Amino acid sequence: MGKQTIVLVGPMGVGKTTVGRKLAASLELDFRDTDFIFKTQYGPIDVFFAEQGEPKFRALEGVIVEDAISKPGVVATGGGVVLSEQTREKLKDTTVVYLSTDGTHMAQRLSQGKRPLIQNGLADWKRIYADRKPLYEEVANVTIDCSGQPIKVTVTEIIEALKK
Repeated sequence: MGKQTIVLVGPMGVGKTTVGRKLAASLELDFRDTDFIFKTQYGPIDVFFAEQGEPKFRALEGVIVEDAISKPGVVATGGGVVLSEQTREKLKDTTVVYLSTDGTHMAQRLSQGKRPLIQNGLADWKRIYADRKPLYEEVANVTIDCSGQPIKVTVTEIIEALKK
């Protein structure tokens, strides 16, 4: 397959970071998580959102994504990365894997973290996912439905899809 840049997109809580780490290890590629990079540089995302607002967050996120995808590796992105037309354009130079889900396991996953756009739990998640789904589909080269399946299966499906 050679050295490539594989970008994971999908809704918050779907498992992009966990899948990304295992995928990178399987393919012997570097792993980068844009949310982790943001937190390292600017502090907790929920605090940044509250103090600086979403537009400022999205602008900085775009710069981080651009840098993260500029070298070979597996890149896990934040759920809202596809909202920027500029970022969607830059993703065209990479292989984008959209991790889709039917949402059945989301309530449990969402309760485990601080997510600034999720104030009303699953109802917010469903609304945000419905809004962003066409954008995920637009940028994706590969779509993997990871609803209720083990991470190992998702990683195997991605690797098989990348071979095609």
